[in-house]
Amino acid sequence: MVTSSFPISVAVFALITLQVGTQDSFIAAVYEHAVILPNKTETPVSQEDALNLMNENIDILETAIKQAAEQGARIIVTPEDALYGWKFTRETVFPYLEDIP
Repeated sequence: MVTSSFPISVAVFALITLQVGTQDSFIAAVYEHAVILPNKTETPVSQEDALNLMNENIDILETAIKQAAEQGARIIVTPEDALYGWKFTRETVFPYLEDIP
C-alpha cells in the first residue's frame, strides 16, 4: 500500500468558527486526508482488497471526525475521494464501486 510521506498523526485540523448570526455560531472542521491507495492504481485489485483499503481509509476518517467533534465541531468536511482515491482508469475503479439497482 502507498501512504503519504506525511504521517496521519501530523494531519492538521483547521477549525474555523463561523458567525451565523448575532448569537448563533458553530464550529466547522476541514480535514485533509492522505488516502491509502493500492500499490499500482493502473492494475485492478479484487473487490475484497478494494473493500479492505476503503475500510482502512474509513477508520482514519472516523478517528479524525471523532477528534473534531470532541473539539466542538458540528460540521466536518472531508475530501470527495477520501475513501478510494482518484488515480484510476474506468476498469481499475470498478472493484471500489457498488452496484445499486
